[in-house]
Amino acid sequence: MSKVLLVEDSIVESKKITSLLAKEGFSVFEVHSAEEAQLRLKQDRPDLILLDAVLPGQSGFELCRKLKNNPATNTIPIIICSSRNKDLDRTWGNMSGADAYITKPIDEINLVRTINQFII
Repeated sequence: MSKVLLVEDSIVESKKITSLLAKEGFSVFEVHSAEEAQLRLKQDRPDLILLDAVLPGQSGFELCRKLKNNPATNTIPIIICSSRNKDLDRTWGNMSGADAYITKPIDEINLVRTINQFII
């Protein structure tokens, strides 16, 4: 079973995504901040990280850049999932090292398809 680390500060959105991915056969670990994500990554290595861009404290863009610059985590695919839908936001995601960028509201089929590109 593939493991997904979900970094999402909205409890409602987090539960919705977790439920969807669990139905698709993924094991999902939820955290709600960049700091929690970094702690979780010390305990377990996911197959993929689904990362909100806007988080309390450190942004998802900052966390993505940090993880992609760390030899211990730089091969983990990161998908930024954000309500920010401007070209500039996508550029920031790309510059941060994200492997993909999808927007909210989440298109469930697109989310699963995008995840499967990286871990199946």
